[in-house]
Amino acid sequence: MNVSRQQNGIANSAERGPRARTRKLMLDTATRLMQSGITPSVSEVAEAAEVSRATAYRYFPSQAALVHAVVDEALGPILDWSCERPDARTRIADLLATAMPRIDEFEATFKAALKLSLDQWAQRQAGTLGNEPLFTRGHRVDLLKCVTAPLQGTMTPESRERLAQALSLVFGVEVLIVLKDIWGLTAERAQSVAEWAAKALVDAAIRQAEGET
Repeated sequence: MNVSRQQNGIANSAERGPRARTRKLMLDTATRLMQSGITPSVSEVAEAAEVSRATAYRYFPSQAALVHAVVDEALGPILDWSCERPDARTRIADLLATAMPRIDEFEATFKAALKLSLDQWAQRQAGTLGNEPLFTRGHRVDLLKCVTAPLQGTMTPESRERLAQALSLVFGVEVLIVLKDIWGLTAERAQSVAEWAAKALVDAAIRQAEGET
């Protein structure tokens, strides 16, 4: 099972020539801005890329759509990760080994996306979001369900889902926020801690399931 690149991949395969170049220009510009810590609007990307706002909105009708496309590009090989390992313990180790260096490389982009998600939450709570489309995040759900797939038959679906939910706490840019920003760890050390915690969660879930049989 590979996690799909969804709309971004569809758009890339459907567009050729000048349209593809314009879209790439906008994505590259948005990525550059997000890597500098900015969460840009479509208009801001249009200005920086020197394209008209009307053109920009034809490619990305909302800030959420723009940031979603940039995040998919930044995820890169993470979305191509394949679930071929024989057990959940080695699968989570393989996923983290693939994902964490990439997340560290595009840390600023993922933090900018997280900021948009938090800003929209605050606006929704205040009733000021209006009709702005929500920026949704959810690739890790499919990835971690894939990690726990080998446990089918050895634990209940509810237990597998709970394990996937627990693993989501040690996978993603949030891990770097805690371990790098708060604890001051290097990226390599942060990955090591995440791998240790993930394996501990898998082992604990397996032991619990064995005790229930």
